[in-house]
Amino acid sequence: MADKPAKPTNSPEGAAAGELSALEEAFRKFAVHGDTRATGKEMHGKNWSKLCKDCQIIDGKNVTTTDVDIVFSKIKGKAVRTITFEQFKEALQELSKKRFKGKSDEEALQEMYKLIEGKGPGLTGVTKTVASPTVSRLTDTSKFTGSHKERFDASGKGKGRAGREDLVDNSGYVSGYKHAGTYDHKVQGNKSYIWR
Repeated sequence: MADKPAKPTNSPEGAAAGELSALEEAFRKFAVHGDTRATGKEMHGKNWSKLCKDCQIIDGKNVTTTDVDIVFSKIKGKAVRTITFEQFKEALQELSKKRFKGKSDEEALQEMYKLIEGKGPGLTGVTKTVASPTVSRLTDTSKFTGSHKERFDASGKGKGRAGREDLVDNSGYVSGYKHAGTYDHKVQGNKSYIWR
């Protein structure tokens, strides 16, 4: 059994195949971002714009958000709202001419691939919790008063249903009686004392 020799990774064909797989992986990450039903094979215009912003394709001078939207509209079909991976590569080729003006078409396209490879959607502008004294004062259960205080035990853990509802005590004792359950001890104690 003779194995075929592996292609060297520094050959142009091997490098292009590696770049395309990394490029396709980035395409899939951005294609599914924010859409639970997305398969990763088609990308919406919103995700295309996000990819261009997150990967610094939009530089503000040569390529703007308007350019990105125009290229997307030109590449996609008339009645379609998404682009495939092949159309995505066409759109990158179109934008690479604008983004890297001083370079040849092939060099510009390779630079564009380098900007995208290995990247994924970023979470910019995500709301973060703020630890302020006002919030901590409002959530400190040891400072609760009245009926709210009854909903938590001494450690601050909620009592659950017992803290929300008045549960009926069917033990036979008055609700404020402190020595519930001691009657049998008293009676038996007194009987043993009497019989002696």
